[in-house]
Amino acid sequence: MSSLQDQFDDAMFDYSTGEYAVAISKFQAILAEDPDHFDARLGLAMSHYRLGDYATAIAEGHRAEKLKPNEQLVHTNLSLFYMKSGDKQTAEKHGLQARIASWKGNMAAPGAQPAAEEDSELRMAQPKAQAFKLPEKFPDMPWKKNTRPSGGEH
Repeated sequence: MSSLQDQFDDAMFDYSTGEYAVAISKFQAILAEDPDHFDARLGLAMSHYRLGDYATAIAEGHRAEKLKPNEQLVHTNLSLFYMKSGDKQTAEKHGLQARIASWKGNMAAPGAQPAAEEDSELRMAQPKAQAFKLPEKFPDMPWKKNTRPSGGEH
C-alpha cells in the first residue's frame, strides 16, 4: 500500500484537475487511517466547497480548525465557505481570525521568543525583495526611428 503522502498527492492531483468527488473519496481514505491529517482535512473541505456543498465544507473546515486553531488558511477557508453559504457575519469573524493568525505568524512581541516556530526570527530578518531596476540604457528601438508626426499623408 502506498504511503499517506503518496495518497495525499494523488488526491490533490484529482482536486487540481477538477475531479472533486474522486478527491473526496481519497481524502476520506487518508482520514480513515489518520483522522488528524490536517492537509487531507483541508483538502476534503475545499473539495466539498468546490462541489457547492458549503455545509459539509464548513463542518470539515471546523474539524481542521480543531487540529490547528491558529492556522491562517483554516480561517481564510472558513471565511470563504461562510460567505458563499450566505452567513456574512460569521465569514467576517473568520476573516478577522485569519488576519490575526497572519499577524501572529509574522510578528513576535519585542523580546519574546517566537511561539513554536524556531525559524520565524530568521524569516523576519531576511532582507526585503529589491524593486526591479530598469537598465540605464535601452537597446535601439527600430520601431521608433522613423517617427514623424502624421499630417495628412496618404
